[in-house]
Formats: sequence, C-alpha cells, structure tokens
Amino acid sequence: MLNIVVCIKQVPMVTELPWDEKTGTLRRDLAAGMMNPACKHAVEAALRLGETHGASVTVLTMGPPVAEEVLREALAMGAHRAILICDRMLAGSDTYATSFVLARAIQKEVQGFDLILCGAYTSDSETAQVGPQLAEELKLPAAAYAEQLDITGRTLRVRRLVDNFRETLEMEFPALITVSMERYQPRYASFAGLNEAFTEADIAVLNAEALGITAANLETCGSRTKVRRVFIRKTQKENVMITGAAANAAGEFLDRYQHTISAVIGKSIEAKKQT
Repeated sequence: MLNIVVCIKQVPMVTELPWDEKTGTLRRDLAAGMMNPACKHAVEAALRLGETHGASVTVLTMGPPVAEEVLREALAMGAHRAILICDRMLAGSDTYATSFVLARAIQKEVQGFDLILCGAYTSDSETAQVGPQLAEELKLPAAAYAEQLDITGRTLRVRRLVDNFRETLEMEFPALITVSMERYQPRYASFAGLNEAFTEADIAVLNAEALGITAANLETCGSRTKVRRVFIRKTQKENVMITGAAANAAGEFLDRYQHTISAVIGKSIEAKKQT
C-alpha cells in the first residue's frame, strides 16, 4: 500500500484579501477561507491513486486554528488522516520557512511516505515555490505542473505541459509532485463523509515545540522575504460622452483614442475624416 501525503492550504476567498499594511501580511482571521483550488486537485489525484493502487492518504496544512476546516473538507472527500501545524511563532512565514516546517512535520509524522503531492500554486500568492522548496528540504526528486500521474511498481510516470511542450517524466519513489488543475476534477463530498469529518474525525495538532522548532531555528531557516510595502492600487475612470451622428461620433472617438488603441493592438490605425 502506498503512503501519500498531500500538503494543502487554506486561502482567503478570492473576493477577500485583507492585508495588514504595517506588517505586509494577510489578515487571515478577517477573511472567509476555502481550500486552495489547486490543492483540492492534488487531494483528488491522491484519492484516485489510492483507489487504483491502494493508498493511505494523509493531508497536512500549516495555519491558524480555522485552517482545520480545509482538513475536514479533505477528510470528507476521502482522506484518511489529517495534521494541522499551528503556532503563533510561525505566523507570517514565507515559502522558505513554510517548506522548512512542512518538511519537519512530514519527517516526524509520516515516516516511510512514498509520494508527496502539492497544488501547483496558491490563489493568494501564486509563487509556486513551496512544492519545489519542500522537495529540496527532503532531498526528493520532483516535478511541477503535473497533468497526469501513473504508477507501475515503484516507478511514477508524470505527464505535464511546460512552455507549450508536453513532457513525460519517470522517477522512483519517494518523490514530490505539484499538481495542475487541467485534470483530477475534485469530487463532491458525500453527506455521510461530511458528517463524519466534521463530527467524529480527529485531527492531530502540532506546534513548533512538538516539531523541535525553536526561535533559533527560525533565525536560520525562517522567512527570508521582507515586504516593504502593501497598498491597494486605486484607479479612476473618466466618462466621456460623444454625441452626434454615428459616423461623426466614430470619427471623433478615433481622433481621441487612436494612439491608445494602436498601442494595445500593436497596429497603427487612422481616423477617416468625414467630408
């Protein structure tokens, strides 16, 4: 039986991105959360591999207490075990620190894993860095943006589309893969699965101390990213009313905006004068 770990993340709803302008971090406690869409595809990929080859699927996330919700959602989909890493010391971690902490948790709690799956990127930052950095921390072969996964014995075959070229890669277990959203459409959780996940399932909660992580560790392996400034870009629109006959109005419009339009389409246009 395969032992699969899926790293998932709770992200703010797309319409809610409350930034703390002083610290440059997201105020996740102020926004309604959801499972990152690409992570949900990774969970689905793990469940399908389990159905075909037999697998134990562990879902793992790092975040505040409310992040437990996405773990329960994954359990409702069919995952077998869930782990939450929660410690105020880890708040505001960048991708470098996050991959360090995830690696510690996997080494401690999921020994003997065969495969780690991650979403290709997250909707709140889109860096696509945690998966590759986690592979580096654990010294694993890795591939990103996988469309399809196939297993033969102890060999994993990965198909992916990169720079308009379709590639097929093979690697031995253990390995790490980031999953894109072209395939593995997530399943709906059954009512029975939801009821069990939210009322009966246990979630293991780990803090920094349980993982052997100290403030000194974070000075060496903590966040390297420094946010200098966060601001909301404001735009102003100008409404212009053009009146008159249609042909004359079209000519006046082109007179005003032909240079702007030309710059956008990469082609020169000229207004034809009406006589």
